[in-house]
Amino acid sequence: MTERFTGSFTQQEPIPEAGIDAALAVLRHGRLHRYNTVPEEISETGLLEQEFAALVDAPYCLAVASGGYAMATALRAVGVKAGDKVLSNAFTLAPVPGAIASIGAVPVFVGVTESLTIDLDDLAAKLDQASVLLLSHMRGHICDMDRLMKMCDAANVTVIEDCAHTMGAAWRGVPSGRHGAVGCYSCQTYKHVNSGEGGLLVTDDPYIAARAIMLSGSYMLFERHLAAPPKEAFDEIKYTTPNISGRMDNLRAAILRPQVADLATQCKRWNERYYTLEQGLRDTPGLTVIDRPAAETIVGSSIQFLLLDWAASAVREVVARCGARGVELKWFGAPEPVAFTSKYDSWRYAPSAPMAASDRVLAGIVDMRVPLTFSLEDCALIARIIRGEVSAVYQARA
Repeated sequence: MTERFTGSFTQQEPIPEAGIDAALAVLRHGRLHRYNTVPEEISETGLLEQEFAALVDAPYCLAVASGGYAMATALRAVGVKAGDKVLSNAFTLAPVPGAIASIGAVPVFVGVTESLTIDLDDLAAKLDQASVLLLSHMRGHICDMDRLMKMCDAANVTVIEDCAHTMGAAWRGVPSGRHGAVGCYSCQTYKHVNSGEGGLLVTDDPYIAARAIMLSGSYMLFERHLAAPPKEAFDEIKYTTPNISGRMDNLRAAILRPQVADLATQCKRWNERYYTLEQGLRDTPGLTVIDRPAAETIVGSSIQFLLLDWAASAVREVVARCGARGVELKWFGAPEPVAFTSKYDSWRYAPSAPMAASDRVLAGIVDMRVPLTFSLEDCALIARIIRGEVSAVYQARA
């Protein structure tokens, strides 16, 4: 009998009971706005910022409306202006170049390797084109951060890390988001903590933090932030920084705080599922598993593999055959973007030139979500289905 998977690739686990209780408490008192507090009260948002800062060992943290807003705010806070060029990954999701374009800056795309990380040789060739790199740890793959930071520091290029897929991950024990000047995280439903939408921004720099807080719409209430620089950092900034409101509210913060507290446990569960899938896919004819470096501490909330140099029709056949058996795969090589699978030549608001080596990799990337609602048995079944369908198509077309 042909096996079939019947689970959902978009169903998340419930919000923890502690988060539900905290959210109900916020709804009952009605003070959803982060600055709407009673005397001696610390807002849920302020507590979240303090707790997340401690988690990643950062002095300053700001909670905002989305991961995309966090990135755009970080770009503004480090001084990027309209017309400036900003380096970024060719392999990422649309909110990354979108954050650059949203402030009138211009993305300069850097290639992708077969490890699905930014091509550091291509980056080295382009470092003289911009003073900021918005580095996307796309789908949780972290490049050699020691080499990258050495290159960028030597070239006076400021690094902002997009950690939407790497909250809880690390490079050589340093949390993702803590190598560059700013780390940006997403709390959107399909990320590692779930408030529907939401974002977090961390930095060591008091002036970047102060500008970000003012940009987010703090008015002159910045002293109510716990994970913020001293008020002296705001002395000039408060008069010269525009208010571009994008605050997180207390309801979302209340939902997130228990999830942040339990992040390490959840990351371990994701990795159990990831490695079950990876093991099941290894040695499949025609399929390349992405080997992860020993220096990388991963969070396996999604998995990717490569069908390198396959004809487009063959990749489509694999996706269709797996779909017919209940396994939802996404392909980044389609000429037209589908759902979130757009790539650098899809974003026509940003100039680009073909990159042959990267185009070859992008044409072979197949992607799959790994929700925590999957059991390890589910993951083993999914791997068998993918293995079987890839093998069947590969052998038929060999």
